[in-house]
Amino acid sequence: MQRGDRHGNSPGEISMGVSMKDRVLERLAEISVGARKVRGILVLPPAASAVVVFAHGSGSGRFSPRNQFVAKVLQQSRLGTLLIDLLEEDEAEDRARVFDIGLLADRLQAAADWLATQRETLGMRLGYFGASTGAAAALLAAARNPAAVAAIVARGGRPDLARESLSQVTAPTLLIVGGDDEVVVDLNKEAYALLRCQRQLDIVPGATHLFSEPGALEEVARLAEEWFLRYLVQAPA
Repeated sequence: MQRGDRHGNSPGEISMGVSMKDRVLERLAEISVGARKVRGILVLPPAASAVVVFAHGSGSGRFSPRNQFVAKVLQQSRLGTLLIDLLEEDEAEDRARVFDIGLLADRLQAAADWLATQRETLGMRLGYFGASTGAAAALLAAARNPAAVAAIVARGGRPDLARESLSQVTAPTLLIVGGDDEVVVDLNKEAYALLRCQRQLDIVPGATHLFSEPGALEEVARLAEEWFLRYLVQAPA
């Protein structure tokens, strides 16, 4: 029989700190979706009142250093994070599945439903942080179930892949694009015009699609942090 650690945590949970009040909870998440499983890492800092689900783009996953960097910035502001792989390993090799935005949105909604049933996240407001194709999945999931999500941030997103649903998104949405990512800038400008919710388009000068330039990812994290604090924490429920 598996047992919790000496701090009383259940298997799969890691906590740091000496008290329940001050600890950081890190928990492995395994979410069943039909015959498949969505796996991720849930981190809840002390006194977290909201949680952000990260939807990764093609060729990326929950161990993406870029999204982990942004997640750590959010955690420092007492926002919980759930970094998940929307596809299993064999599915990630199938290009048809990688660009099946409906499937990705279904998996993202399953993660949101899971969070709504967990003791640690029960009643928390929810945000989506989507990158590339993950941004399209976040927007489609938000359009399908507006009550589930309170804020969205898209980094280098492909909102054109959810074009038909953009007008149905009600959650405040921030689009962040690299200034030198010209094609994606144009796609996000078009999406901005189609969105009917509270929205903002921020273009990071000199940044390319992966925001690998010095200071670019830090700017993404700052913008995302401000947006989520405004609409997940400060805004009335």
